[in-house]
Amino acid sequence: MAEAHQAVAFQFTVTPDGIDLQLSREVLKHIYLSGVTSWKKRAIRFKNGVLTGVYPASPSSWLIVVIAIMSTMYARIDPSMGMIDKIKTSLPVSEYMTVQTQTVLSAILFATGLWLSFIFLLRYILKALLSYHGWIFESHGKMSVSTKVWLCLVKLLSGRRPLLYSFQASLPHLPVPSIDDTINRYLESVLPLLDDEQYKQMETLANDFKRDPAPKLQKHLKLKSWWATNYVSDWWEEYIYLRGRDPIMVNSNFYTMDLLYVIPTHRQASRAANIVHAMLQYRRKLERGELTPLRALGIVPMCSFQYERMFNTTRIPGIETDFVQHLKDRKHLVVYHRGRFFKVWLYYGGRHLWPSELELQFQRILDDKSEPQPGEIKLPSLTAGNRVPWARARLKYFNEGVNRASLEAIETAAFFLTLDDEAHGYDPENIRSLDLYAKSLLHGKCYDRWFDKSVTLIVYKNGKIGVNTEHSWADSPIVGHMWEYVLATDCFQLGYTAEGHCKGDINKSLAPPTRLQWDIPKACQEIIEGSYMIAKRIADDVDFHGCLFNEFGKGLIKKCRTSPDAFIQLALQLAHYRDKGEFCLTYESSMTRMFREGRTETVRSCTCESSAFVKAMEDERATNEQRLVLFKKASDKHQNMYRLAMTGAGIDRHLFCLYIVSKVMGIDSPFLKQVLSEPWRLSTSQTPQQQLNLIDIQKFPTYVGAGGGFGPVADDGYGVSYIIVGENLITFHISSKFSSPETDSFRFGQNIRQAMLDIRALFNLKEKKM
Repeated sequence: MAEAHQAVAFQFTVTPDGIDLQLSREVLKHIYLSGVTSWKKRAIRFKNGVLTGVYPASPSSWLIVVIAIMSTMYARIDPSMGMIDKIKTSLPVSEYMTVQTQTVLSAILFATGLWLSFIFLLRYILKALLSYHGWIFESHGKMSVSTKVWLCLVKLLSGRRPLLYSFQASLPHLPVPSIDDTINRYLESVLPLLDDEQYKQMETLANDFKRDPAPKLQKHLKLKSWWATNYVSDWWEEYIYLRGRDPIMVNSNFYTMDLLYVIPTHRQASRAANIVHAMLQYRRKLERGELTPLRALGIVPMCSFQYERMFNTTRIPGIETDFVQHLKDRKHLVVYHRGRFFKVWLYYGGRHLWPSELELQFQRILDDKSEPQPGEIKLPSLTAGNRVPWARARLKYFNEGVNRASLEAIETAAFFLTLDDEAHGYDPENIRSLDLYAKSLLHGKCYDRWFDKSVTLIVYKNGKIGVNTEHSWADSPIVGHMWEYVLATDCFQLGYTAEGHCKGDINKSLAPPTRLQWDIPKACQEIIEGSYMIAKRIADDVDFHGCLFNEFGKGLIKKCRTSPDAFIQLALQLAHYRDKGEFCLTYESSMTRMFREGRTETVRSCTCESSAFVKAMEDERATNEQRLVLFKKASDKHQNMYRLAMTGAGIDRHLFCLYIVSKVMGIDSPFLKQVLSEPWRLSTSQTPQQQLNLIDIQKFPTYVGAGGGFGPVADDGYGVSYIIVGENLITFHISSKFSSPETDSFRFGQNIRQAMLDIRALFNLKEKKM
């Protein structure tokens, strides 16, 4: 093959006179450039590692301290109180050095120790300051003097140009709530869901648990919190995600959509090329730690540890538990198109391929007319089915030969790319377009996404794109951060030609993508088909509806003097009550990233206050004034619960960890068993918008994201993800199951729309449509 010859750096011929060695100057040039790039990358990582390691100080501050100490020495002042002399007498090489050299070296060592002590002191003070969360409970727009002083101190100690991981060592640990607080908050949360008899039974279970074995479990949990970086996150990843044996498609993975109204180019290869190049740029910044850490109020840092495994990561199946494999510096990706797998190198001559070069490679794949090999077309469905059959098949059929090499290429790729042969996206003329788009991103055909990859990029034939994300390694805000950067880079930095191609010259000397080879026996093909059938049943049962609410948005909600999130959550409670005629246990995801390695906590949005408001809305005898009073109480209650969850005083992660401790210790707890078996019939999550503020929505109102979503959590419940876009748009992603006679996603979407309008009517406010 031609590309094989191009890849050879030298050829040799054996002659009677010896060996005639012929070197390829072009290939040697690329080898040299790759080596230079590799060393540059190491140097940059080392430099940024040093900057992060000494933060909030800087390397230059070390020189200042050394100069200051040396100056005092020459002024015949000893600031070390005799320590420099002790160091001088302890130097092992003192016999071979002059007295002056020993003094200078001892002073430098003392200055370095003083400098390091100063760094640890700054970190300790910053950690203590960041443990204060009173600011988050203050009313919007009203800041106390103590909080203002606190903010000034945090800003003063935070340094000037922090890198992505600069604050990690200064973040406080997640605190363990008291048993009494957690039990009391739990009982309060189930009060609107149980009748008097059921509540008394639950109260008895809770009180019995509080007496025994709660103190014993709490003691062990506190011990873990002192020892571990975060007492929740490792167990959460292992027991909620990796030990699950059910399919992760729909049940765990989530998706993120493209820009809602804009398609920069309709050329599939061009769009894929720009997006892949933008993702590689983001990955380079990520690996070097050059991204700016997110900070609440622009000052309070958020934990960045979830970013570490965004790329070069795969969930590997196991019989009892999976594990997350994360590698460094992967230089290829794998592309799936019409049942075939291709390996595409991402570097040329020590640099990333330019978008025009990537477009050429992807177009070659699109133009390839070869047929899939036996068993190849539905091979990815192994990642969509049950985990145990996939783990066994992997051990038996993919452990040697071409199958092992090809599977290794997929699992070690930077990420996975599907060049889809369908066209999707939002079409105002087609009410179902957003629904079909979401279902395609969530599960596709069940065999055209590699659901185990941390990130699967999907590019449709009309140029629309999206992402399917494996959930164990991170939560949606992390992917949203990357996605915002990628979309902004694609549209406003890279751009396209007038014909829709990528900008730049085309390098036709690039070796074409390589087909991955498979030798899949009949027995394995049967396993693949079995996984596909399981996945297809799950996918066909997903009832999805995308609801664009543009009657009003955040701009009008602010005029109601309430939190947009609380407003929406109360609308969801009202919509659910109208949909099913009852209240249900409601899950809203909140982040705990103000703590080191924090992930999420649950806000139980169905409260006594929200239930009272909903009943008043449905009671014709209630006046608007009464409803407004109840709305205010419910809104304040929700905001307080959200703040408690963010500051480590939630309910569910504490109970979850107590349950894990009880199982490890072999203690049976009816209370914990009951709590963890309760179904979340309404599971909700808000997708963050404009984390980086790279797209000016006021200037470019059509360049808005559509958010993303997830599958239904309960068989008879709803999953609702929503994104507040700008001032005048809220997008809802609603999922349920066709198999449940109690749910209908379109009907629920209509109920949400009406609930939003009915709550707005209480305030007698109007706003024009977007």
